[in-house]
Amino acid sequence: MTGRCARALSALALTALGVTACAPAPEVPQRDDGVTDVVTTTGILADLAQGVAGDAARVTALVPPGADPHSFEPGLRDIRTVAHADLVLANHLLLEDQALMDTVRNARPESTELVTVSENSETYGATLIPLVEDLTLDTPWLGAQVVGDHGAGQAVDLVLTESSGPGEVAAYLTGTFGQPVRYFDTSDSVDDRDKLRLPTGAHTHLSWSFTEAGRYELDISARDADSGAEIGAGSIRLAVGVDPGVDAVREGHVDVAVDTHTGEVGLRGDDHEFSDRVVEVPARALQQVPPDPAYRFLGRPGAEVYVLPQAVLGKHVHGEIDPHTWHDPANAAAAVRVIEDKLAALDPANAETFAANSARLREEIDAVDKEVRALIDDIPPENRNLVTTHDGYGYLAAAYDLNVAGVVSPNPAVEPSARDVIALTRTLQHLEVPAVFLEPTEQNGPGTLSEIARDLGLNVCTIHGDMLSDAVPTYLDLMKTNALTLRRCLQ
Repeated sequence: MTGRCARALSALALTALGVTACAPAPEVPQRDDGVTDVVTTTGILADLAQGVAGDAARVTALVPPGADPHSFEPGLRDIRTVAHADLVLANHLLLEDQALMDTVRNARPESTELVTVSENSETYGATLIPLVEDLTLDTPWLGAQVVGDHGAGQAVDLVLTESSGPGEVAAYLTGTFGQPVRYFDTSDSVDDRDKLRLPTGAHTHLSWSFTEAGRYELDISARDADSGAEIGAGSIRLAVGVDPGVDAVREGHVDVAVDTHTGEVGLRGDDHEFSDRVVEVPARALQQVPPDPAYRFLGRPGAEVYVLPQAVLGKHVHGEIDPHTWHDPANAAAAVRVIEDKLAALDPANAETFAANSARLREEIDAVDKEVRALIDDIPPENRNLVTTHDGYGYLAAAYDLNVAGVVSPNPAVEPSARDVIALTRTLQHLEVPAVFLEPTEQNGPGTLSEIARDLGLNVCTIHGDMLSDAVPTYLDLMKTNALTLRRCLQ
């Protein structure tokens, strides 16, 4: 029995008996038995480390099965465990609670290395992605651009000639002191005032607002600013709060553009190619109209409006990296290589054993990756919308072409605002999401997501995030179980 399992069973037994008497001591790290002791913060790391170490080392996890590493606080026994470690492995990237990280930093022997595995895995091929600070800013950036050399000192007017869709549309620029300058505004009809003038070779940032969910098509005419002669015309399409389809612009930078050489008008991206793709305005872009009278053109104060904010290039982040790296099996394989090298440096006599075990484990991870991909490929692309309580599945989405359609809160420690709840409800309604996903510790008792799901008659399914348990005793089990659940609940 591993130290991790023994600790968990001992704790459960004592709790059941309601006593604090001494129980038979489980296998824990020792300084004098000649066994290499590896101590990990999480069960997932312990599982990977045990796969690499095999019988050549003893692996103990500090966070017990079913406990959340975000909030787990160590006790005196954990301090003793760390004090006897030959190698300490943590995920970090701010995954573990600060008290746990303080323990592994301060309680380990001076000669014992602390390895933050996810932070070191990039060297071995892992891909790290940033956390989103404000989900309303996790949208495409839709600007405007005039391409070409129409003439020195010349300018082009981009004129909105027609708008079709369920609501009103506005395009505006917010100035230094927060005052908006309107360019397009269909709330007072469409006429020649709905235009944006740009010098040739220039582009600008814009915010776009939409008062209702649905599909929009905007007809744009590009005209010489002096003569009024038309250079070209085209249309752009947007899906607001609804499924945009498979080949949609979901992130990055695109412009409403005109090429003065060819007369082409449409969407132009960073690849400098024009396209007719649909721009997604996700349901999470739902906001409330501010009370400032300058924004009255968007609607009455407090009214709901979908906004693509200006000058947001992809996700707006606050410098942190998403720590849930293992949800991409390629990152887990990179973590295995980190562990292999650290064990080999610590115990060179068993380096060949570690290398063989590492290779075998990475083959198993690759096989599970293929299995997971096949399961998720069974889900129709339009149904691959993942709604969870917090933003912990970005790697899973990126690896398997899922859309993180909504979360209750980017940070599990932060209560959702009223706007968060409204935006999430609209997401579930407009995308016709059949199910939402809760982690096991969130299943019992009331919660924002479960309450919304109940009100809308949606299924609530289990997804496993940060911890192993009886239901998913290994990392490979976690990945396969999640994939099976996704297919069952979204298909």
